[in-house]
Amino acid sequence: MEKGINAYFLKKFGMEGQDIRSYSPLVLAYIGDAIYDLAIRSLVVGKGNTHVNNLHRQASQLVKAHTQSELAGALMQELTKEELAVYKRGRNAKSPTMAKNATMGEYRRATGFEALMGYLYLEDNMERLMELVLYGLEKIGKGVQGCDTKN
Repeated sequence: MEKGINAYFLKKFGMEGQDIRSYSPLVLAYIGDAIYDLAIRSLVVGKGNTHVNNLHRQASQLVKAHTQSELAGALMQELTKEELAVYKRGRNAKSPTMAKNATMGEYRRATGFEALMGYLYLEDNMERLMELVLYGLEKIGKGVQGCDTKN
């Protein structure tokens, strides 16, 4: 299988072979937030060339805590035991901050979702990450047209 940008980053920054199960769930959520944002931006840009403001509006609707919380709920039955454990660790972590436009429950579920994204990224499993993102978006009715949800 061809290695992607995450394998490149993991190697260049000396992160290969790290025991990520020992990472704080908030650290996983920190990197997961960025990776999920990159995935969503890539998806909306992939829909076609348009004004940056339109891209920002589309991406913002998909990366907000409310949507991440919905995704988490939609994915529960699809997660492996290990993925579910990572999600729960992230959801139950006590964060010093909270989203401006989300309830505490939504924010915690979103943090769990981001922790899962970070975990999959650090595990060098972008295929699974994208599978979950695309399936979840489709399941909550926010699928991105033109994206391959089967591969």
